[in-house]
Amino acid sequence: MIHSMSRPAIAHIHLDHLRHNYRLLKSRCGKAAMMAVIKANAYGHEMFLVAQALLDERCNSFAVTDAAEGHELRSILGRSNNIEIALLSGIFDTEDAELTRQHALTPTISELRQIKLLQESEFFGHIWIKIDTGMNRLGAENIDQMLEASHQAGISVRGLMSHLACADEPEHPMNRQQAERFNNICDQVAPELPRSLLNSGGLICIPEYAGDVVRPGLALYGAEPVANHPIGLKPVMTLTGEIMQVRDIAAGISVSYGASFTADQAMQIAVVGLGYADGVPRGLSNRGQVFLNGCKQAIVGRVCMDYTMIDVTGTDAKLGDTVEFWGENILANNVARSLDTISYTLFTGVGERVRRKAV
Repeated sequence: MIHSMSRPAIAHIHLDHLRHNYRLLKSRCGKAAMMAVIKANAYGHEMFLVAQALLDERCNSFAVTDAAEGHELRSILGRSNNIEIALLSGIFDTEDAELTRQHALTPTISELRQIKLLQESEFFGHIWIKIDTGMNRLGAENIDQMLEASHQAGISVRGLMSHLACADEPEHPMNRQQAERFNNICDQVAPELPRSLLNSGGLICIPEYAGDVVRPGLALYGAEPVANHPIGLKPVMTLTGEIMQVRDIAAGISVSYGASFTADQAMQIAVVGLGYADGVPRGLSNRGQVFLNGCKQAIVGRVCMDYTMIDVTGTDAKLGDTVEFWGENILANNVARSLDTISYTLFTGVGERVRRKAV
């Protein structure tokens, strides 16, 4: 997609913060290796920028969603045999199997049919086998059967993987229940294989179960995964727009669609060139805040597709000023919490027409 250079809708990607977060998480891994999760365009942060920065940090294991993302990432990282690209959703069809073979990808498998597809494509690489330990999402039912089918197909098993359901709640009993269940299954079926269980939250709440490979995603991008246990992560994305117009309105005048906001006194509003098509949640209408020239300012009226109006009464706001919607001054986690959602939805919701700019 060609981004407009004239429309200043920008997600500033702080690569120094990304590197800080990577090093901080790596220091908490113990002997475990780290698989950086950069699916969904690196959680909206631009896969190309993030992958290159992590490669510079000597990260040699990455995870994406599917074969299409894996193909894209392989084209960024190159054909080096020692760089693993895991597909967390495995494969879906013969085309996926072929891409997996061609680009030396490592799918995560939870169904025998997937092994059959790989075998038919003459794939002789590595796979992860996914075990369900309580998430009740993806996971193999019969691990012994999966291991045998892999062996018969000439496919190597890279390791066994599972996923925590409640890792953002450190005291939730399911965390340790799942970890114990996972270790017990691994001990029974293949004690020699590497194990991978912990995501970002798990690395913080039960680091003793790090196993052989941990898979941080959200934490890489600087959003603290456990609300009451911050570890010093730095926000990687700062989402900004610019003021397009400043105007005075009188008491009794309404703003934006539906006239949902009416000025109770004379005030000054600014129109910012960033809206819900860019990823500004419409739920912030009449309740959100932005950061402008050192201060937080209220969003007034409904957020539009291309614009957001803010109250700049009593400020020196002017045409061209940069307005932050989230970043270092307004944390994405706090914005998400005010909307009863999670920061993942904010990051991955940033639109394609927003330019990602490395800073």
